[in-house]
Amino acid sequence: MRLPEKYKKEVIPAMQKKFGYPNIMAVPKIEKVMVNTGFGRLITGKTSDEQKKIYEAILNDLVLITGQKPVLTRAKKSISGFKIRQGMPVGAQGTLRGKRMFDFLERLIHIALPRSRDFRGIDPKSFDREGNLTIAIKEHIAFPEISPEKVKNIFGFEITVVTTAKNKEEGIELLRLLGFPIKE
Repeated sequence: MRLPEKYKKEVIPAMQKKFGYPNIMAVPKIEKVMVNTGFGRLITGKTSDEQKKIYEAILNDLVLITGQKPVLTRAKKSISGFKIRQGMPVGAQGTLRGKRMFDFLERLIHIALPRSRDFRGIDPKSFDREGNLTIAIKEHIAFPEISPEKVKNIFGFEITVVTTAKNKEEGIELLRLLGFPIKE
């Protein structure tokens, strides 16, 4: 069953029963998913041509994973200790909503997380006070769209699932009912 269908048929009634919501519009839902990566340490000490090749490869991999082109984030100021100049690309981020968001979450839950090395479930400490989940993927090759043989630089990225939950308990319960592997 697809995530939007599962939300409507199973999650809404279960959340109403557990938390006593008066109508279905009060039940928390997933608002957006943010994907964020930094490649500062991969490009420091390289020539500008090498840097461009590295961050273009990372952007192409992120396009395959998320289904949309991420935005380059640039350094706000120069930091000599990190060999960073102002305006230099240091990361990429993308915000997923709607159908792309649900497609990405299905691949994350059913394929990427089980394929990650040493994965034992999502720690409830990964949730903030508002019920949003932030997890890190150490190796992007856990996603099926990426061919490990063709990848030169393995990078990690951060995924933030933003919900409309009012507290941590509601956020954990919402994502658990949707199928996220959360530790007890």
